[in-house]
Amino acid sequence: MQSIYLRRRGKLLLTRGSGKAAAESIVALQEELERLGYVLAPEVCAVIETFDGLALARLHRSLLDDLRALVGANRGLSPLYPDFPADVQRRSGVELYLNALWHYVTLRRLPLDASPRPPLFHDKAPRVIEAGSAAELASIMTELAGAKRSLSPQDKDDLIKMMVHFGPDTLCLLPESISVKEIAAIVCAQLLAMYPDEAAVKAYVRRQMRAPTDVLRLAVAQCKGDVSLFEPTKFTGFSRAMRRFLLSLVEACEEVEEDMFRWPERWKRLGEALHPGEYARRFPVCHRAFANVRAGTRAESFNRKVEHWLAIGDTESASRLLRQRPGELARRLDHMLRLNGSEDAVCVAFDTVAAKVSTAVLLQMRAHFQHRQVPGLRVFLPKGDLVRAFATQDLRPEVPVEATKRIVKTTDRILLERFSKLPPLGTCYVAPELADYCAPMSQRGASTSLRTVTRGSRLPLPSSRFVRLFLWWKNGRSRTDIDLSAAMFDADFRYVDSLAYYNLAGWGGCHSGDIVDAPQGAAEFIDLDLQRLRVSQVRFVVASINSYSEQPFCELPECFAGWMSRLDANSGEIFDARTVEDRIDIASNSQICLPLVFDLLENRVIWLDLALKRSPGFNNTIQNLSGVSLMLRAFAHSRRPNLYDLFDLHVRARGHHAESRDTADLVFSVDGSVTPFDVDLIRASYL
Repeated sequence: MQSIYLRRRGKLLLTRGSGKAAAESIVALQEELERLGYVLAPEVCAVIETFDGLALARLHRSLLDDLRALVGANRGLSPLYPDFPADVQRRSGVELYLNALWHYVTLRRLPLDASPRPPLFHDKAPRVIEAGSAAELASIMTELAGAKRSLSPQDKDDLIKMMVHFGPDTLCLLPESISVKEIAAIVCAQLLAMYPDEAAVKAYVRRQMRAPTDVLRLAVAQCKGDVSLFEPTKFTGFSRAMRRFLLSLVEACEEVEEDMFRWPERWKRLGEALHPGEYARRFPVCHRAFANVRAGTRAESFNRKVEHWLAIGDTESASRLLRQRPGELARRLDHMLRLNGSEDAVCVAFDTVAAKVSTAVLLQMRAHFQHRQVPGLRVFLPKGDLVRAFATQDLRPEVPVEATKRIVKTTDRILLERFSKLPPLGTCYVAPELADYCAPMSQRGASTSLRTVTRGSRLPLPSSRFVRLFLWWKNGRSRTDIDLSAAMFDADFRYVDSLAYYNLAGWGGCHSGDIVDAPQGAAEFIDLDLQRLRVSQVRFVVASINSYSEQPFCELPECFAGWMSRLDANSGEIFDARTVEDRIDIASNSQICLPLVFDLLENRVIWLDLALKRSPGFNNTIQNLSGVSLMLRAFAHSRRPNLYDLFDLHVRARGHHAESRDTADLVFSVDGSVTPFDVDLIRASYL
């Protein structure tokens, strides 16, 4: 729990002891923490002063282990050229080529010794580790379970660990109703695993299962499968009592058969594990639905009726039918508005049911229709734990401007009414820079990182002249070659050049050298001289990580990447934790990862955390340049709901805007009371 609390909140939960720690020991701890870019707050020091020597030693060891893992300092990151970047910069192209060839043939490191390096010259303030409370630690689990949007794999893992930790108290800490079906499945599966015969647990599970697909997700979660249902699951290990319980949950639902046909193959596989025929008399509706799914006997479904009306252009009939499912109506608004002469009927239908549409969908609609008339790319993020994004040119016909304005006005009205029912906020200040941060609408495919950032967000780029990208990995079942590259584009998204294993220097940057075998782990670095790149008219730099040897990242024991800001490229160690801005685990079932983009004109870091499908041929940046360029253009100007608009709506509904942050009771900003990195709080309390 201490590790989770430290990673998610930057705090420690400590209890005062009855001893007296030596001042020298506390100073030694602070010094080691400072070398990792952290420092203990005074209130934390006041508590550990009461520790005895053994307790302080345990805290010292566990805290350093956790922080080293967070920033990547738990591994030895040594490049092919030990005096990087000077070593690469002073060598000729011929010498670099011959050295690379020697490494490829021998698979050994270059016989070079590192020269003494001058002390690190930096101006980065350390991160402060503050004192926490038991109530705040428990609130993490409550916020995760009550999130209004999907969770990342790390979120799910933390939620399960916290449920195990709190044990019998878990039910008291969970929200009465879990709105996100995937989270409900994970929570209920864990509850049933811990207390399968507890009546209160079964009653809680029944309240969360509102549709047959909810039960399907529950069964998937019990078998450790993909609760988004994107990937198939092998169903095994259900006891007879659990089979009866799952079938009873399905029997209690409405529209069982129609819902089952949304995922027929998944239900067929689950039916093979549940044996509904054994309980045909006890659960007749369930048995009949399973039989029809197996036989493919399908009645006309709701969606088929909607598609029929839309195919013949009868939007009035389609709207009337869709009013039964407000969320579906909201998602089909753009399609219906593109049909000539349909805008009035569509807008009236939406006005009628908008109050029943979820907050997240309303926010997405609001952002979509605000920018509907602006040409651009359409970005698709398929459902699943892996975000393999793709994009196309937006060729959809225009929709009436008045209709888009009317829809935005309706969404604002409903959201303000909904937020006004929440507790008052008082006088608030919302920082304008929050418009650069995307609201956490979906974290399902988010990778574990030092800071939790929503995909598409634009973070400020530090004022340092140099940026250093880093990558570390270890061989999987065989020799593994992972490559770190940086592709450069101008302001018109035209490709300029790249820094990679085939081009170690140029355009204001240099690569530390290609390592193709990592039995004990290996590291690659890229230095970017931002000043020289700007002079060379480079605007965008896309970081790319490619599995050249074609193993998926998920098959490696460990692989992570990140970036540092440096005032002087040759001062300090090549990897110094104090300069790490962010670190991300690369563990997706893919062979290409695009973690981030540097926008040198606007001095922003665009957080991507995307996987790409590789092109035929060598898996490097040049071969996959079309996909890299497309993702850059798609995310360079995000149209997703942003945090400024979200918090502004909340303040308008249940507070007052302050003229300055000094006069505000609550500050929404990067360093305020609520920050863009408080994803748990935002998902649970503001979406």
